[in-house]
Amino acid sequence: QVQLVESGGGLVQAGGSLRLSCAASGRTLRNYNMGWFLQAPGKEREFVAAIGRSGGTFYRDSVKGRFTISRDNAKNAVYLQMDSLKPEDTAVYYCAGSSAVLSSIRMANMYNYWGQGTQVTVSS
Repeated sequence: QVQLVESGGGLVQAGGSLRLSCAASGRTLRNYNMGWFLQAPGKEREFVAAIGRSGGTFYRDSVKGRFTISRDNAKNAVYLQMDSLKPEDTAVYYCAGSSAVLSSIRMANMYNYWGQGTQVTVSS
């Protein structure tokens, strides 16, 4: 089992930055593809960014150039640096771990482990 705990969410003005952290316990994250997903009220969970076991990164189009995902296997943690935030980025952000193949990295239903989520609110 892997336990994931997110932190770093909060309220920020448009154009500001936040850095989300995801700390893992139970197993080493180096064996997993790791992703960040968001869920806005009344909507389904959506892919934001992911990083493969070998470090390859993937992003949804709306965050390319603004968000950066990274991982620190020594610290068993994953991060999401969020810059130039927009009001439409407002959502609960979830960290997730997947043991599936890399081609499924954007698919929420292929992730085995999920954190509890952290709220990100961007004011205009």
